[in-house]
This record gives sequence, C-alpha cells and structure tokens, in this order.
Amino acid sequence: MSAAAGESLWRDRRFLRFWAAHSASQFGDRVSELALPLIAVSALHATAQQVAWLTALAWAPNLFGIVLGAWVDRRVRTRRLMVLADLVRAGLLLTLPAAYVLGGVTLGQLAAVALLSGAAGVLFNTAYPPFFAGLVPRSSYVDANSKLSASRSASHVAGPAVGGALVQAVTAPVAVVVDALTFLVSAVLVGPIRVDERAAGCGDQDTSLLRRAREGLAFIVRHPVLRASLGCATTVNFFTFLTGTGLLVLYADRELGLSAGAIGLAFGLGSTGALLGAVLAPTVSRRIGLGRSVALGAVLFPAPLAVAAAAGGAPWARAGTLALAEFLSGIGVMLFDVNLNSLQTAVVPDGLRSRVAGVYGTVNYGARPLGALAGGLLASTFGLRATLITAAAGGALSLLWLLPSPIPRIHSLTAGHPLVPEDPLVPEDPQRA
Repeated sequence: MSAAAGESLWRDRRFLRFWAAHSASQFGDRVSELALPLIAVSALHATAQQVAWLTALAWAPNLFGIVLGAWVDRRVRTRRLMVLADLVRAGLLLTLPAAYVLGGVTLGQLAAVALLSGAAGVLFNTAYPPFFAGLVPRSSYVDANSKLSASRSASHVAGPAVGGALVQAVTAPVAVVVDALTFLVSAVLVGPIRVDERAAGCGDQDTSLLRRAREGLAFIVRHPVLRASLGCATTVNFFTFLTGTGLLVLYADRELGLSAGAIGLAFGLGSTGALLGAVLAPTVSRRIGLGRSVALGAVLFPAPLAVAAAAGGAPWARAGTLALAEFLSGIGVMLFDVNLNSLQTAVVPDGLRSRVAGVYGTVNYGARPLGALAGGLLASTFGLRATLITAAAGGALSLLWLLPSPIPRIHSLTAGHPLVPEDPLVPEDPQRA
C-alpha cells in the first residue's frame, strides 16, 4: 500500500519499509565511524597521517560521481543497484572481523575497505534519487526528507554512545559486524519495494558516459535553481569544513581547555539540534516558504561557528557555548538539507536524476577535503579562533548564490505553486527532446 498525493506517509507501507532500512544503516554507520579509526590507531598503531589517508580514501570515490551517475542513468532498475551497494558494503566490512579472528588485519586491508565501501556508497547515492522520486509523491518530498533526516540526526545523538559501548565490550573489529548487519537489513527491506522506474535508463544507450556526464553538468549550469543550489551548497560545505569536527575538537581541547568528557557532552547535547531541525523543517517550510527555509538554513548552518569562537568564562560556560553553537548549527543544516533536497528532487527530470546526483557529489563533496586542507593552513597561520570566524563568515556568504535566483520566491512544491512539472523554469529533459 502506498500513500497518494496529500495523504500521510505514515500510511505508506513502502516508504515506512524504506525508512526502517535507512534508519538501521544510519545507526550502523555511527558504529563504524568510531570503530574503523580505532582499529587503525589501537590495533595497527597508525600515525595521524595514515588515519587522515584512510579518511581521504573513503571520500575519494565521490570525485568520480559525475561519471558513475551517467552510468546509473542508463540502468532500468536503480533499486537493484541500491541493494547491490548494501550487500557489497556488508561483505567488505565482514572481512575485518574475519581477518581479526585470523590475526591478519592490516592497514592495506583497512584502506581497501575504506575505498571500496566509499565507492559502493557513491553507487547507492547516485541510484537513490530516481528511486526516491518513484517512491514518494511530490507533495510529500519535504515530509519524507524530514523523516529520513530525523533518523540520521538521531543516529548522531545515540550512535556514538552505542558504538563506544560496543567497542569497549567486544573490541572494534567485532563491533564492525553490527554495521555489516545493518546493511544486510537494509538490503532485505529495500529489495521487495516496488516503485515506478519506467523513466530510468531512458535515452540513447549508445551515448558515451562522458557525453552523458557533460549533459548532466550542462543541465545544472543552465538551470537557475540547480545552479544556485549547487553553488550555495558547495560554498557552505567548503567553509564549514575549514574547521570540521577535528579542528573543532582541537579548539575545545587547547583553546577552551575542556576535558574529553565535557567535549563529548557538549557535542552530544548539540547534536539534538539536528534532530529538532529535521522534525521542524516541514513546519518552518509551510510557515515561511520552502525557498526562504533554504536561505535561513544556509546562514544558520555556518554562522554559529562565530558563537563557538566567542566562548569564554568558566568551564561550564565554555562547554555550554560550544553546545549552543552545535545546537544552532544542527537546526540550520537540517533546514537547509531537508528543503533543498526536496526542491532538487522536484526540478530534476527522471532521465537525469542520477547524473545530477553524480555532479553534485563530485563538486559538493569534492570541496570538503579542499576545505579541510585550507582550514589546517589557516589554523596553523592565524590560529583556531580566526579559522572559526572565517568559516562562519564565509559560509554565511553562501546566501549570495540564492538571493538572485528563483529559490527564495518558491513557497511550496504542491500544485498551484511555482516549479510544478509544467512550470517554464524546468527545462526539457534533453533525452526526451
């Protein structure tokens, strides 16, 4: 049973099944995010540089998202690709506890798992947009993204604590089994879901991948909504990655003088902001409009870094200020992500969804490691507080991409508002022309 347009997603069994799959894999990911670095550091005595390379390898496949998206758009059944990606990631992760039992875990194996799992993740992410568009009615995009983002936010609140307890109880390599099992659960739940994928794989199957990738890029550049949203998202991600979690933890330790427990508590309390933001996103969108919600999130996401830079006073005040900054930023990122993801789904034609997702992954995610490198240079030259202020100011300037675009004037994705399918702002799919 699926919900028709305007009906509650709580009555849509297909969506609820997918939501359960998504929630399971998100909580499993939080375990691996803690366990994999601990395997490298504690079991393999990796250096800081080696740990950094593991992180870079996990992100590296996103640079090829533009080509992978062009390939996925040729496929007729993207759901099968999502299931395959889940199974591949589960199998890769299970090699780690197996090797641990046999006494043979190596940095080379850990690097291979990080790289190949990252590639499988990119495959899943490029196959996901057409699946989502076939699963959820247009009028429910914001509601659906709110629910999915709420699960992700909840995993960031509870996941690290569960992961830490598992690592302590059964060691890091064995804890990875939990993440592998969540991918298997996801594959089992997603596999039977049937969605309308008739538009997938359309177009000339003989067209080269590079040409199809260029078509996806050209479509974004020409489209006023997608061009502005990609510029905004890339800018805000570059500047927020100037600090990232690593430099923010370093700032809390060295500049604020907080203990590890106080830092963990501050981040844990702050993470509840993302959960609240995900839940509130549909309401805020209805009250002030979808486009204005995106614009608000684009500022509220990075700006609180300036609040963190101003932290001072007693230890409790310093920790409280850091928690407040994380809380406000979490609300901002969810207002931004939930509404912008819904808008992008609404304006991209079926035959281009994976290509557009691939371009976004290459450009937007490609900016993140560049931001991290720039942040390290800034922190070394001008100090951590100056880097936080630069990140806050530069990230807030991402709003300049949105102001001249149609985005702030878009109120809703329902019929009777701009950007419904017949709207002239939505260019024709080049594969259908």
